[in-house]
Amino acid sequence: MLRNLLAILFGVALTLPATAAETRGVTDNEVLIGTYTDLSGVTAMWGVNNSNAWRMVFDETNAKGGVNGRKIKYIVEDNQYQIPRSVQAANKLINKDGVFVMVANGGTPMNNATMPEQLAKGVANVFPLTSARSMYEPFNHLKFGLAASYYDQMRSGVKVFVEQHHSKAVCAMSEDTDFGRDVMDGARDQLKAMNLKLIAETLHKPTDTDFSASVAKLRDANCDLILLGTIVRDTIPIVSAVRKIDWNVELLGQAATYDETVAEVPGHATEGFYSMTPVLFVAASDPKPEVKAFAEKYKSLFGKEPNFAAQLGYTAGQLVVLGLQNAGKDLTTDSFVAGMEKIKDWHDIFGSPPMSFSATKHQGSNESFLCVVKAGKWVPISTSPFGY
Repeated sequence: MLRNLLAILFGVALTLPATAAETRGVTDNEVLIGTYTDLSGVTAMWGVNNSNAWRMVFDETNAKGGVNGRKIKYIVEDNQYQIPRSVQAANKLINKDGVFVMVANGGTPMNNATMPEQLAKGVANVFPLTSARSMYEPFNHLKFGLAASYYDQMRSGVKVFVEQHHSKAVCAMSEDTDFGRDVMDGARDQLKAMNLKLIAETLHKPTDTDFSASVAKLRDANCDLILLGTIVRDTIPIVSAVRKIDWNVELLGQAATYDETVAEVPGHATEGFYSMTPVLFVAASDPKPEVKAFAEKYKSLFGKEPNFAAQLGYTAGQLVVLGLQNAGKDLTTDSFVAGMEKIKDWHDIFGSPPMSFSATKHQGSNESFLCVVKAGKWVPISTSPFGY
């Protein structure tokens, strides 16, 4: 009889919701948040600045007393933009450090490799530093994407160029990776919706540097638009190779190419290069007081002006803090998810599209802006975002 009673009581206990005291990474006075990102590899200009801005938000929050009485402890691991290092870092953060949630994890293939175990352990993956659709699709209550995905960006961009630039002979150059395929899925789906298709395409490794043969192939195909599924490192030599042969074809990238490094190439080699971006980069010279204050504080803390990745981190960090606030004092994974889902029409200080989440939608926005390089700077074609 006693054994049966204990079994019944134990079974009931298993069905009770977790309390904050029983939630991993949460104590009465602290919540532990982790990140793996590139601090020393090929995308370090993104990972370093982005994680700096997250830390800035958390430090500002802690200086005001924390969230519902808890200070945020933030742990960042270097993945060098490599899958094995990401797996190692994720294992440390999840199984050794016992983080409550992971944010800003860097890289599409890296997130795809680590998310299965992460989600199985009940650790949410929030606003990773990638715009891949797999960050929020298929839907999982523990996955949150910040803004327009690479897929969304490329669909919107193709629509703009076909309708407004009258592009007809569309080609593509992309990395032969999960990231590159995600970008090209958006291109193909939008072209199909407009009764068009790619007339030529080339694939390459992220580490390739010589693109003369690929460019020659696309020129022979008489392309009038080249879509790029590339990041900063391969974008610059591709655009330079096109300009070197005096080919005035239009080139369109996405958020992974929207970086000042691309715009500021010596000799203006990237002049006229287009990119879609989920949010606009706002320069430190922007007259808005809140933007100026952010830029000045960031520079004072880290010794340099914030780049686009830092801006993304500041916006994303503020949303996570709001989600923690909405979760209330009894912080659990479920209450945090519910807290994020309460965010509606939230505007950041940079003029990004409004961010909203719900129980069925974990992507903040799917609109994006079209920008072009002019005189070494990114200039928006319109301050209104595009959809598809």
